[in-house]
Amino acid sequence: MSTVSPPTVLLFDLGGVLLESTAFERLNDLLPHPVDSDDLKARWLASPAARAFERGRIAPATFAQHLVAEWGLACTPTALLAEYASWVRGFEPGTLELLASLRGRYRLACLSNSNEVHWNRFDGFRGVFDIALASHLLGEVKPDAACFTRALEALGVEPAAVAFFDDARPNVEAARALGIRAHRTLGLAGVRAVLATEGWLA
Repeated sequence: MSTVSPPTVLLFDLGGVLLESTAFERLNDLLPHPVDSDDLKARWLASPAARAFERGRIAPATFAQHLVAEWGLACTPTALLAEYASWVRGFEPGTLELLASLRGRYRLACLSNSNEVHWNRFDGFRGVFDIALASHLLGEVKPDAACFTRALEALGVEPAAVAFFDDARPNVEAARALGIRAHRTLGLAGVRAVLATEGWLA
């Protein structure tokens, strides 16, 4: 158990951490040649099409056109957009119960690279978090330092007060560089493991 003071804010990524997502599996299916999961996530984070869409700079139809062309996907932009919303599913079983048990002792927040299609599908996660932050509303994306800076400003806290959970290594490294207590977690089991190890569940 850690002897360091506990954080006051628990900040969660969504897809791949609290939400079930088939996004990267489906992208791999559509690629000419499948790639390693970590490499695919890094490619997505650097993708001009994905970055523009998740910063709220382009419309969904434009995003689909650009992504198909940029990645050489084996589908049309129309077909991609038709299935895109379903790539992010609901919360992993047990997630809402875990968050409810943590709420009150910590401020709960999310910071997601998201877009209008997925965000609207979940109604902006109203009632789930004390504050819900999305890249397309902030105008910045992870792993850019500006995204984390905007999040800290919105939360009104210093970096050391935040424990951050994300499944993408570049995002975790970027958060740590700013002094945020960042943990790479894969799914709800990974989140629970960190919370237990740090003594933040009790």
